[in-house]
Amino acid sequence: MGALPEKKGRHLPRPHDRQMVLIGVRVRRRGESWFRSRITDMSLEGFRLLSFVKLQIGMEIWVMFPGFEGRRANVVWVAEHEAGCAFENPLHPAIFDHIIRSCDLRREG
Repeated sequence: MGALPEKKGRHLPRPHDRQMVLIGVRVRRRGESWFRSRITDMSLEGFRLLSFVKLQIGMEIWVMFPGFEGRRANVVWVAEHEAGCAFENPLHPAIFDHIIRSCDLRREG
């Protein structure tokens, strides 16, 4: 029954609700240059990244949201061109809300 791609990595219960988004971000693997990517959902704890750059479970990456400095995250699962990532330190709720509001304004305008 292989209709859905298998996500490699352990599945953990999520402590916070995820918000569906479409945010253009910059991502960097250790020792490499920044590249553009997109986030399709996120929570205070982590995000789903669309990327054509090869990522592996356990890999450390940096993600930069528009208007913010880079934040460290770790890849938790991979499936084709998607990766689930956990922030090293959860986002503050006010920062999370600001990112979501900014994303919504860009989609509307």
